[in-house]
Amino acid sequence: MSRVVADSNACGGDSASVVGHLFNFPGSVEKFMFPSRAHPASENRGMSGIPVDILDTPKEYIFYMDVPGVSKSDIQVTVEDENTLVIRSGGKRKREDGEEEGCKYLRLERRATQKVLRKFRLPENANVSAVTAKCENGVLTLVVGKLPPPAKAKTVEVAIS
Repeated sequence: MSRVVADSNACGGDSASVVGHLFNFPGSVEKFMFPSRAHPASENRGMSGIPVDILDTPKEYIFYMDVPGVSKSDIQVTVEDENTLVIRSGGKRKREDGEEEGCKYLRLERRATQKVLRKFRLPENANVSAVTAKCENGVLTLVVGKLPPPAKAKTVEVAIS
C-alpha cells in the first residue's frame, strides 16, 4: 500500500491547492472548501464546527446550514469585500423553565447553541446582488445566483479595399 504525503512547502503552494490538485477538485469547489487566508485566524476560530452543505447547480449555489434552536431574526447574512458571504448569529437558545416552582433540570444534554460565524469566498460568477435566505425547521438555506457566462467574442471579417 502506498501513501501520498504532500508537503505544501515542497509543492510551492498552500495545502488547499495541494488537496485540490490531488483530488481534482474544480476551482469553484476548492474556493468554498478552504477558508480565505485574508481573514485573521481569530476570525476563523470555531468556524469548522458548523456543518454546511453547498450545492452547485447550473443557475445558482445553494448553501444548507443547520442552526437548531436559533431564530431567523438572530441570523445575519451579508456580503463583504465584494465576494465574501458572511453568516453570523449570536446563537442564544432559550431553555424552557418549569412552569411550577421547584422545577429543575435532571439532565442537560443539548448544548446551548454557540455563536455562528462562517465566511465563504464566492467565485467570480456569483451574483452577490441576488442572494436570498430562508430559515425553516432549524435549517438555514442561502441561494446565491450565478451570473450568465460572458458573451463569446465574435470574429468579424473585414474586407480590405
